[in-house]
Amino acid sequence: MESHVNPSFHDRLVAATGRDRQFLLGAPVITDALAGRLDLPRYLAFLSQAWQHVRHTVPLLMSATGRLPERLNWLQKDMLHYIDEELGHDEWILADLEAAGADVEALRHQPPGPAVDALVAYVYDTVTRRNPIGIFGMVLVLEGTSVAIASEAAHRIQASLGLPDAAFTYLRSHGSLDQEHIGDLKRILDRLDDPVDQQCIEQCARSVYWLYGSLFRGLDSITVPLVSAPRRVGT
Repeated sequence: MESHVNPSFHDRLVAATGRDRQFLLGAPVITDALAGRLDLPRYLAFLSQAWQHVRHTVPLLMSATGRLPERLNWLQKDMLHYIDEELGHDEWILADLEAAGADVEALRHQPPGPAVDALVAYVYDTVTRRNPIGIFGMVLVLEGTSVAIASEAAHRIQASLGLPDAAFTYLRSHGSLDQEHIGDLKRILDRLDDPVDQQCIEQCARSVYWLYGSLFRGLDSITVPLVSAPRRVGT
């Protein structure tokens, strides 16, 4: 007799959000990055918007951790570990921007683009008003995307732009670090058996996929001030 194993929540979530994921990965700027056709203004625009949302990662995780219901207290250790690993990543991005010639001090005073503004606001709303467990929808999107494309994109962009290694700390570190995080995420998701929690995570993942995809589609409207011409490898 053939046996059938029900898919885990993680696997069901990945399947349910497949169309949303394709909207994100189908952004022309991602295609250009993986093909080695990304120019410097768009790479700097991407880093600037990455900084705008990554600097909220730790505050969001802290807020979600403090709002977990008692039945989910087992998650606190995982959340605290994740917070510890995410500390300082926003500064990595600023260092990359500086290595690529951006005026970091001017960037600190620039408002985020509309897509990032909406993304960050949506996740704060999910954590504080809906269900704090929904933050794992954001984690699925950001870390899953990083695992899928970050390392290869860094290689292709560097090859085409000739920027130093110091301009790719964020992409390269996340391509490898997030492999471990995705394994941790799968373990956590597969312990969450409340249908309400699962639905909130799926809704957050869907929304973040579309907002993150919109971020990539809006990079041409983002201007990053330069302090100097970037140092090129071999020059």
